[in-house]
Amino acid sequence: MDIYYTLIIVALFLMVIFSFIAGKAIGKRYMFEVMQSVIEKERQDAIKKSRGILTGQFSEQISPYLPNFPVSPSECKFLGSPIDFIAFKGLDEKNVTEIVFIEVKTSKSKLNGTEKSIKDAILNKKVRFEEYRLETRDERQETRDKNLK
Repeated sequence: MDIYYTLIIVALFLMVIFSFIAGKAIGKRYMFEVMQSVIEKERQDAIKKSRGILTGQFSEQISPYLPNFPVSPSECKFLGSPIDFIAFKGLDEKNVTEIVFIEVKTSKSKLNGTEKSIKDAILNKKVRFEEYRLETRDERQETRDKNLK
């Protein structure tokens, strides 16, 4: 009888181990399938967003050539960020009469925080012109020579 109970205990032990291993394998397979599904959904979402961004960037680039654009394409300079274009009205005639900041938007998109702050700065006349001059090598040498004396 002792051997009979021992065999039953061993059999039960083996069944527990087998069940554990089988359950672990089934769980891994299930998680793999779930993760594959999640990854596929994420990829599709990323592709959709990427297409939207590329479409927007393409639209921005060609917008000066579309009907009803407020200035001549030859008078526009593309920046892309933080604002899409700066237009110099009159540039073609070599007499700039107005500088226009242009942000291109599609559909129902709105200005982001940076774009709003740029618009506010322009509307509040917080715009200026600065000329920055680089020193030539000779001018730098003269400055050094003066500082050494």
